[in-house]
Amino acid sequence: MLIQGKLLGYGDDLSEVKGIRRKVFVEEYGVYEDVEFDDLDDTAMHAIIYEEAQDWRSESLVVKKVPVATGRIIYDGTVCIIDNVAVLKEYRGMKYGDFTVKMLLSKAFTSGINEVMTKTFFDSQDFFRTIGFDKFNEGYFEKGIRYVDMIIKQSDLIKLCSKCN
Repeated sequence: MLIQGKLLGYGDDLSEVKGIRRKVFVEEYGVYEDVEFDDLDDTAMHAIIYEEAQDWRSESLVVKKVPVATGRIIYDGTVCIIDNVAVLKEYRGMKYGDFTVKMLLSKAFTSGINEVMTKTFFDSQDFFRTIGFDKFNEGYFEKGIRYVDMIIKQSDLIKLCSKCN
């Protein structure tokens, strides 16, 4: 099994990204479509993660790429935000969410961004904390959904990584 990550930008086909988000946020969590999908999708950079499975059928190798996770990063010139991180239910616990966020962080930090924020479901803050994000508010409600804002600085991530060596 091979795992592949891909970054998508302006003009790329977002149908697989939106398909994952629709299954996770709209169908599973009950978020309204007009809340989940917005104009920022067109200008954001999206990460999509594929699980590649090989199958022998009719004496030939068939390779199938299954989209399993996604997330996006938005930069408005001053603030860089990661949001809409979603992993299909049957693929959770396999580190695809971590891979998604780390791809987006890598893109931000190599582009000269020094800190990245996330707006996440209140119940998902532990996931971001394990990556190195710190919350900077106690949470709030927006359109009936409880969120919390978190931040990670490149310098803090470098310190965290140096402790691992």
